[in-house]
Amino acid sequence: PESPPPLLSVDVTGLVSQFARSFVLIFPVYVLGYLGLSFSWVLIALCGLFWIRRHRGGKSSRLGRALAFLEDEEEAVRLSVSSADLPAWVHFPDTERAEWLNKTVKQMWPFICQFIEKLFRETIEPAVRGANNHLSTFSFTKIDIGHQPLRINGVKVYTENVDKRQIILDLQISFVGNCEIDLEIKRYFCRAGVKSIQIHGTMRVILEPLIGDMPLIGALSLFFLRKPLLEINWTGLTNLLDVPGLNGLSDTIILDIISNYLVLPNRITVPLVSEVQIAQLRFPIPKGVLRIHFIEAQDLEGKDTYLKGIVKGKSDPYGIIRVGNQIFQSKVIKENLNPKWNEVYEALVYEHPGQELEIELFDEDPDKDDFLGSLMIDLIEVEKERLLDEWFTLDEVSKGKLHLKLEWLTLMPTADNLDKVLTSIRADKDQANDGLSSALLILYLDSARNLPSGKKINSNPNPLVLLSVGHKAQESKIRYKTNEPVWEENFTFFVHNPKRQDLEVEVKDEQHQCSLGNFKLPLSQLLESEDLTMHQRFHLSNSGPNSTINMKIALRVLSLEKQARSPDHQHSAQVKRPSFSKDARKSSVKPQVPVSPTSDPNKPVPASPVTDGDKKTDTADKSQPPNASPQRPADLSRSSSSLQASSVSYSPSHLSVKEPTPSIASDISLPIATQELRQRLRQLENGTTLGQSPLGQIQLTIRHSSQRNKLIVVVHSCRNLIAFSEEGSDPYVRMYLLPDKRRSGRRKTHVSKKTLNPVFDQMFDFSVSLPEVQRRTLDVAVKNSGGFLSKDKGLLGKLLIPLASEELAKGWTQWYDLTEDGTRPHGAS
Repeated sequence: PESPPPLLSVDVTGLVSQFARSFVLIFPVYVLGYLGLSFSWVLIALCGLFWIRRHRGGKSSRLGRALAFLEDEEEAVRLSVSSADLPAWVHFPDTERAEWLNKTVKQMWPFICQFIEKLFRETIEPAVRGANNHLSTFSFTKIDIGHQPLRINGVKVYTENVDKRQIILDLQISFVGNCEIDLEIKRYFCRAGVKSIQIHGTMRVILEPLIGDMPLIGALSLFFLRKPLLEINWTGLTNLLDVPGLNGLSDTIILDIISNYLVLPNRITVPLVSEVQIAQLRFPIPKGVLRIHFIEAQDLEGKDTYLKGIVKGKSDPYGIIRVGNQIFQSKVIKENLNPKWNEVYEALVYEHPGQELEIELFDEDPDKDDFLGSLMIDLIEVEKERLLDEWFTLDEVSKGKLHLKLEWLTLMPTADNLDKVLTSIRADKDQANDGLSSALLILYLDSARNLPSGKKINSNPNPLVLLSVGHKAQESKIRYKTNEPVWEENFTFFVHNPKRQDLEVEVKDEQHQCSLGNFKLPLSQLLESEDLTMHQRFHLSNSGPNSTINMKIALRVLSLEKQARSPDHQHSAQVKRPSFSKDARKSSVKPQVPVSPTSDPNKPVPASPVTDGDKKTDTADKSQPPNASPQRPADLSRSSSSLQASSVSYSPSHLSVKEPTPSIASDISLPIATQELRQRLRQLENGTTLGQSPLGQIQLTIRHSSQRNKLIVVVHSCRNLIAFSEEGSDPYVRMYLLPDKRRSGRRKTHVSKKTLNPVFDQMFDFSVSLPEVQRRTLDVAVKNSGGFLSKDKGLLGKLLIPLASEELAKGWTQWYDLTEDGTRPHGAS
């Protein structure tokens, strides 16, 4: 008999899935109608979804293009890949392709992945768990670095201007990995991860010292010359970091972590033989210091327009100056095509083969700043000439030139010419605060022993070290739950006058915010040491009986050695042409560049004015007439492709803190605000003699409370302030307890509107012990608020009060004269 026909089959799973998808799409519309909300919410949600998908699609597209480029390089070149994506060996004859190295890395890649996985599980995972109790259940659930190996696009070996006992290589590296790294915190049911990473940059490898025994190389040092380009695709909970606006922030945070370990001056040093003094390799001495006089520009392009571009206006130019990983920003000159900045910056140069002075000029705008030109100068040429004072033609624009004065300062291990240097920067008679530097302090923080337990008995502290010279302070990393921490970190300080300044070291417990010990070292002791260097264990005061800290400290005098030249000698710094266009700059990935006031060791801080500051000592303005034609460089060369990444990484539209870097000597050695205040004073004087307190006075009560262990400052009132505008001033008072200039350490009064005699009567406190506060300085500034989006903002007067007084416990109330820079305060009554 014939079999009965099959019954009608139904795909229940597919039907339920289709119903669920339809319900998810329709239900939000029903909810909006039920709640009586506008249909606009649906449109907003769709626009947001479209925006996020487009952004993520762009990332996936860039990742796909990069993978295709690595799969078949010749095919990618044949299909007209843009010049910005081409490897370094295409552009530069001194950069070799080194395909054999890529084949070697590909063969080793599975074993490299095994090492990375072992590093994550055995080193990073326990460290994260021990950092905080909330992370005790942290673990990596999956670690797959991917099958696509790291690629080296070019290798450059330096044969000139290098030590004979070292080999220097620059590797143009690119890693486009479809990796999967998943992590989990079981305690909070939290899962996150990374599904792909792109990283591109220039890594320097130094093989030194070369020795006569196997393996012929004593040690290997690795570091990035500048921050690499980074792009990450997130998964899980961290998928939120792919939302536009947060993606740049997350990549910047990770770049900062990389910088703390792998970007110059930080480095990884691997010893290859036991006899090598690894501590000496971890104590790198800079090759020199570059003093940059950022003087003026002429004939810049006018970018501001009115009436929809019909009327051509001027520009509001400012400059961004970069040497390696150090970034400075000048002040903005409003509506001027021939701006004069007269600012001075000092930058450390660790590796001048491969490092350049990079300058970009921009026109400040409310939305996006316009490009006004760029300049790159080879630091090898600056080192040869020692002193350059020239006009340079700006690149990538039709017109414009820039006047720079560059000084190469040599680091001398003797104090023979220190007095001459102090005289040249006017530090022999001035207070030992900030200003042009006469010396460089280099410090290697090794370790500490037998630290006390802190507030809780029998509990290990989380120690960190606070180092300060004058008003400049830096902090070490935190070492968790140990009384014998090992830091192995380097620090540098620019020193104004080593004969009068001290190095102050304090070990703190980060968990309980208490001091574990301190000591003070007068820098004059280093002047008496052999080679201006001390390497020893220092005993800590106010600590345990056997508490010590091990450091190596070196002082180097900054000397400008002018070379003897024949009268007919002509020089010109070698200007490097950018290898990318403005379109490439705009389309490139631009991570943010955060500016931390305490973590960056090379950022200049505001300087104290030099005596007789009204007389210009800088002859840079007189070196050429205003209409002098710029000197064209004789030898032009193109910059390495690695500079593309560095030059586009600090576009001003992506600066997280868009504020000018304080100049060390802004126009006759004055900070910007002081310079503007002096100009305002001269306008107010107008032929008349001002009184003893031309900027007015401020009344303060200062005392230290031993019971509360706090410094109490009461701001009572001000009198006879200067008028910032025709309507008067809107004053308020801002205070710091130096050397701490973090945002958390700032204290501010309310704003008094349109008055020159404001009354505040506000009390503020700083949590600090009496012995510590006597080493501090109270920084008080009276400023004009000016309101939201107002240009009438600025300094009305300043006051610096050293707190090393025995009367601090009793306290006092006093009127103080305000000055332009706060130096030499004295009581009025």
